[in-house]
Amino acid sequence: MGLPLTQVDAFTDTPFAGNPAAVCLLPAPREAAWMQQVAREMNLSETAFLLPQADGFQLRWFTPAVEVDLCGHATLASAHVLWSEGHLSTQAIARFHTRSGLLTAKRTTAPDQTTWIELDFPVTHCQVVSPPADLLPALGISPTNAAYIGKSAFDYLIEVDTETLVRQLQPDFTKLRSLPVRGIIVTSRATTSGYDFVSRFFAPGAGIDEDPVTGSAHCALAPHWGDRLQKPDLLAYQASPRGGVVKVQWQGDRVLLGGQAVTVLRGELLA
Repeated sequence: MGLPLTQVDAFTDTPFAGNPAAVCLLPAPREAAWMQQVAREMNLSETAFLLPQADGFQLRWFTPAVEVDLCGHATLASAHVLWSEGHLSTQAIARFHTRSGLLTAKRTTAPDQTTWIELDFPVTHCQVVSPPADLLPALGISPTNAAYIGKSAFDYLIEVDTETLVRQLQPDFTKLRSLPVRGIIVTSRATTSGYDFVSRFFAPGAGIDEDPVTGSAHCALAPHWGDRLQKPDLLAYQASPRGGVVKVQWQGDRVLLGGQAVTVLRGELLA
């Protein structure tokens, strides 16, 4: 008998938008090399593997190329699968033991009665840095348009002066792939009504040219825009071709990330 495999579009309530992730619930431990092969086969930005434990689930995330330390959309997708497929009560908090410590997720109801998933993640701070010589040219950004360049433990973060510039970026992924960093976040204050800021996320070094919606990037965007806009509660739009909405609440050393999710495929892994 095969293993159940579910594909979920995260940070959206619409199929074929947001960020797709595969979720595999394991009955017993499997080797990392096998998980990497499955992630390569799925060829999504992330494949999540869940292993039940006494007080929650072990959770690991793999891109088609590497295992990663933190992933928001595949965590949201994992929680969605646990609730929607009856592995957890819809009232229960999902607890995930990860390489970034304990992460939790819970279901919430918005004033309009829509259901959201709220992730509790560690904040990621950036420090101002001098960028590598190839970084801005590879993105097609003039130094005069870069209002801020910082770096976290995972990524570069570049603030530019207009939402239009963020949306129109056409990076040189070959050049970006040579940088020794997980990814590059490009962001600006939003001019689209209803949103506080927009962003895009590029991670060719991790096997993903552009990630459609990146929860973990918002762990750095939360303090960045929280400071600039002087508000802890923010609504963000990741302006990839698929697009996605992220509610962001900055709470000191934690960030609450809110998103929706929809199941698009259920299958069985036979290998």
